[in-house]
Amino acid sequence: MELRDERTQPIYSYEEAIRETVYVEAPMDSDGNGENDRIAVDLMRPKETDEGLRVPVIYEMSPYRAGLKDVPFHDVDVELNPVEREKGWGKTAETSVWLSDRAAAMASQAEAESIRPFPGYYDNFFVPRGYAVVLAEGPGTGRSTGCPTSGGTNEVIGTRAVIDWLNGRANAVNEAGEPVMADWSTGDVGMIGVSYNGTLPNAVAATGVEGLKTIVPIAAISSWYDYYRANGAVVAPGGYQGEDADVLAKAVLTRETPEVCQAVMDSLEKEQDRLTGDYNAFWEERDYVRHAGQVRASVFAVHGLNDWNVKTKHLSRWWEALTKQGVPRKLWLHQGGHSNPFHLRHDEWMTTLHRWFDHWLYGIDNGIMEEPMADIEQASGQWKTHAHWPDDDARPTRLHLKAGREGGPGTLHLKPQPARPQASERLIDDPMQTAEELAADPASGSPNRLVYLTPELKESVRMSGTVQITLRASIDRPAANLTALLVDYGTDTRVDYKRGLRNTGERVCYGKGVSGDDGCTYRYEHHTHTAPFEIVTRGWMDPQNRLSDSRSYPVVPGKTYTFRWDMQADDYLFQPGHRIGIVILASDHDYTLRPSAGTTITVNPEQSRITLPVVGGRNAIKW
Repeated sequence: MELRDERTQPIYSYEEAIRETVYVEAPMDSDGNGENDRIAVDLMRPKETDEGLRVPVIYEMSPYRAGLKDVPFHDVDVELNPVEREKGWGKTAETSVWLSDRAAAMASQAEAESIRPFPGYYDNFFVPRGYAVVLAEGPGTGRSTGCPTSGGTNEVIGTRAVIDWLNGRANAVNEAGEPVMADWSTGDVGMIGVSYNGTLPNAVAATGVEGLKTIVPIAAISSWYDYYRANGAVVAPGGYQGEDADVLAKAVLTRETPEVCQAVMDSLEKEQDRLTGDYNAFWEERDYVRHAGQVRASVFAVHGLNDWNVKTKHLSRWWEALTKQGVPRKLWLHQGGHSNPFHLRHDEWMTTLHRWFDHWLYGIDNGIMEEPMADIEQASGQWKTHAHWPDDDARPTRLHLKAGREGGPGTLHLKPQPARPQASERLIDDPMQTAEELAADPASGSPNRLVYLTPELKESVRMSGTVQITLRASIDRPAANLTALLVDYGTDTRVDYKRGLRNTGERVCYGKGVSGDDGCTYRYEHHTHTAPFEIVTRGWMDPQNRLSDSRSYPVVPGKTYTFRWDMQADDYLFQPGHRIGIVILASDHDYTLRPSAGTTITVNPEQSRITLPVVGGRNAIKW
């Protein structure tokens, strides 16, 4: 190892690096064939490791290396399921529709990566700097045996087994079946990955496995319940309506003889429980936040504030738990969607990631842990550092609802408002209208949503954390969806996260290259657009889960209840002249199940409120 400016230098030959494939034995038999599952691992390490050099490891586990299969998604145009159905109310259908967008996108990515001698950028950059890079295939995917289970215990065990092998605690063989030891490894491992590949580092860190020194989860799940459910409601990851845990497992089941996993797939479909949406043992098994107290590794988390695939609740719950445990940590929050900082903020990312791994895997005292903890992008390309997140000065600030007059929008106030006679307001569910359509014109008299607005802001207002809503309402059916939107009304230029990132056409090289892999990429930036409003965040609830995520309770039609639920965490700046808006609707076309239209929800606004985490508290809101 050679240091310059407190950083490891590229002194080892990338062209001469050793490339090999091993199969690690995991202590499980998830396909029930009587033999322990084997995890396929490709690795690259400096050639000097055959001469006694020992190096730390950068490790990524993925179920996507062999692409995805085109599998049926669940139909979402179905009736909801009352826990105690009365005659005449529908039953949820379990028919399926064919959706291939996700599979096609992932297959396209896998195809693009297969052109490269070794996928990704970790090898080009880190191997010359004295690291080994390990890329493994999840159980039941590619060349690995076993079965995929969408984050279940066997996937955690399989991922952990590779770390155990790197520390001499597990066995492996090469392609000839000969035993292989990782005697070139120091045993110090850093895991990294995006999406599912970033979720497994969270899962394994929560086991407290020895040797895992740090993880870099990017756009990562922390609880699979929060990926496919929300407060009892069946919801979808953004862009993939009808996906669920069983669908994803079937899509990544790319091993030879996939039929051996049929019983596992059937079990997933049953145990995930799309009928009630309740949190049960299936979801508890996949809730890594419960075990945050066992995390020994440091954490460098990255998440998009507009990620509606892996939503920000995954980051906020995990981050809060890590904070309580005093885990060493760092955070980047950007304005993009489900994206990789390697593309978005390339130069700063490579420098920061390099310093992070140098510190945690080589023990280099480079000062990275003395720097501000959080980097937050407030607008396109406008980054600021913060000591903590959520902001230390964020205070729960209530805005109270007041009914509108003559069909106009209601209002939001810093103080509770006296109720006017017959001040209740109604909305009628229309699942075929999108949230964007329903939020677009707050002054229109749409019967399918309720809107409440502040006056125009005199000064900017920043919120940092999780929004909560309390709604006093009755429903005319025993089952319904509840959705709340927090909206910024005011024309502005904002990040257009739905369009992804824009290729600037500028090339940048990040590491050593070989034939077919030049170690270069393009710089990217956000698309932006000028729009009159922005849905800042949103949240969903099944009214039957008003008392618990784990149990559904009957809703008596016409009876008034108090419903409380959270929205997705955010860090957002409302500009002067804009208005903060709350939009209440029933079904959310792009996320919830979509029952027959017509459910009527009657809201008592003056007994309802929204609580915002405002930096500076109520004194920071001026109108």
